[in-house]
Amino acid sequence: MNAPQTFTPPSIETRMPKVGTTIFTVMSALATERGAVNLGQGFPDFDCDPLLVDAVADAMRKGLNQYPPMAGIPALRQVVADKIAAIYGARYDWNDEITITAGATQAIFTALLAIVRPGDEVIVLEPVYDSYIPNIELIGGKVVAVPMSTEYRVPWDRVRAAVTPRTRAIMVNSPHNPSGMILRDADMRELESIAVDANLFVISDEVYEHMVYDGEPHQSACRYPALASRSFVISSFGKTFHVTGWKVAYCAAPAPLTAEFRKVHQFNVFTVSTPVQHGLAEYMREPSRYLQLPAFYQRKRDLFREGLANTRFRLLPSEGTFFQLVDYSAISDMPEADFAKWLTTEIGVAAIPLSAFYEQPVENGVVRFCFAKKEETLKLALERLSAL
Repeated sequence: MNAPQTFTPPSIETRMPKVGTTIFTVMSALATERGAVNLGQGFPDFDCDPLLVDAVADAMRKGLNQYPPMAGIPALRQVVADKIAAIYGARYDWNDEITITAGATQAIFTALLAIVRPGDEVIVLEPVYDSYIPNIELIGGKVVAVPMSTEYRVPWDRVRAAVTPRTRAIMVNSPHNPSGMILRDADMRELESIAVDANLFVISDEVYEHMVYDGEPHQSACRYPALASRSFVISSFGKTFHVTGWKVAYCAAPAPLTAEFRKVHQFNVFTVSTPVQHGLAEYMREPSRYLQLPAFYQRKRDLFREGLANTRFRLLPSEGTFFQLVDYSAISDMPEADFAKWLTTEIGVAAIPLSAFYEQPVENGVVRFCFAKKEETLKLALERLSAL
């Protein structure tokens, strides 16, 4: 038998030369290898409400398993529009202004594809969620990163100064991953002023909208008419209902923006799991199922913070999300990535270095923990961290 021939495939000039194995993958693999408590990646280790699973299973059994409408099933878009109206006082037309997406990351990328052209500038706030910069660069846009303050507040004067004739959009994320900061009314009015004055689009990533603590309201872009008129507002069923693996979210935007959004959505995803949409629509008819989330996660946050108070970590505020930042400068002078690896291998608790959320790594001596975990998981992590 002749020896098999070897073939050389065409070479690929990568569109993403700066992207390699992410720190999230590295830390999760290390946590598994060392048997560490994984407080690195941001997903729950507990199940969703069985009633939600039952609702999805019922939809499957009823034969709701074929393609749904491209924009999402009417029942789910209607309940989303009703939720936004009830909470934020903004009425979106469910038919022309709400689109169901394959997760928030897809919604963000789709919004960018709809509005950004090669050479356009997009302002982001650092530390920045890890998908934003690659998304912008894949489209041919230029990233303009504005650093947040040392207290993780937005320096709006610097944002305004960063606007040029090439600026097309501003991306914001509140509650903010990774810092846990929230934008308040004054912030939203500054954002609105800048966007209106410079005629910019806004992509408002609000996937943690139901995780805002200490009685503070979530200041959605939906609340501000002039801002809403130019904004893609994105939220996540996966984050809200503890089903991150389902990858289902939505985008609310005025009809002209939605029309362009759907042109892209139709040809990169087309549509989203039919039975999951039907299950979510049924489950969301009871608003308490998402309105109770702030109290649910605040109990976890408070438990975790109380335990960390007995360590040498300095706790930074956690106003929203399910993340807690800590300053470890009293413990070590190691760079953040090295400290996170040491924490995983020697202490048995995995965290994420904040430097991973900067285009050019910045060392602040800060790491991020995720407290969206069972109480026993948090207590085990705190027991190990008590050595510090």
